[in-house]
Amino acid sequence: MVAAEPVASSEPAGRARLRDEAPPDGIEHAYPGARRPDRHRWLDNHGLRLSVWEWGEPDAPPVLFAHGGFDFAGTYDGLAPLIADAGWRVVSWDQRGHGDSEHATLYSWEADLRDAAAVMGTLGDDPLPIVGHSKGGALILQVAEACPQRVSHVVNIDGLPSSRSWPDVPEHHRAVMLREVMDGWLTHRRESYGKVRRPGTIEGLAERRGRMNVRLDPRWLEYLVPIGAARSEDGWRWKIDPSLRMGGFGPWRPEWSMARLPSLGMPVLCILGTEIEPMGWGTLPEDVLPNLPPQGRFVAVDAGHFVHIEKPREVADLILDLLP
Repeated sequence: MVAAEPVASSEPAGRARLRDEAPPDGIEHAYPGARRPDRHRWLDNHGLRLSVWEWGEPDAPPVLFAHGGFDFAGTYDGLAPLIADAGWRVVSWDQRGHGDSEHATLYSWEADLRDAAAVMGTLGDDPLPIVGHSKGGALILQVAEACPQRVSHVVNIDGLPSSRSWPDVPEHHRAVMLREVMDGWLTHRRESYGKVRRPGTIEGLAERRGRMNVRLDPRWLEYLVPIGAARSEDGWRWKIDPSLRMGGFGPWRPEWSMARLPSLGMPVLCILGTEIEPMGWGTLPEDVLPNLPPQGRFVAVDAGHFVHIEKPREVADLILDLLP
């Protein structure tokens, strides 16, 4: 697997820079209702190149979408067109180390936040709606808490980790816990240096992904492979950085995200899949309801963790009902 080439630029380092270039090549497999983005651009953020995708008219009002961990913007190919066809410009990006975005030397939750802010910064100065699934849902909660003046509406799709599943620890243990987390992450990073992902066929990679995405249509998973994987002489490999691992977002505890929810002052929609599956957080409705902010709405959907992929029309209608 080869990371994207660095962007050459004469502009000062540390600024987000846009590059209009052709999107990465890929073989498209059709899937009912799925549509690839209308535009692609590169965003150079502090020396790391991010792959940014858009659905809808370029002059339509923007809405920012953040994908989940081990996903990529293409996993919105079913939901995003429905929002775009309703008059919105849907913008999403492959998070660092995911999809076509460049791999980083190290990863952290704060770096993902900076990337989200950089993409948001290219969409003008007016407040805009933000939507996130899973890790992306947790990410946008912190963006909305930190930059409320930039966010008009929040849609969280099964991105609400529950403290019920994550027992708290006494305050004097937190420093030790942080050290253990960092030691474990750095050890994993050192041991994964130079590794590449195992190759396979499109069907083989879809089958491997299906072991975690147990409720998703195998045809959908095969549709995703040419988007989220790269083909080499010995087969297809997922583009995601091999050094990443589940929960590898740096010194971050999932339940911190739920704690941010009550303080949000903008309209918030929380969508939760009621079917528990391996990739989900195990969150129950009773975990979310006490934490809803004053302008919060909660909707439980009969689906698994990937609610927006199982039921894109239902999720799209809920989002459009919230947006102005």
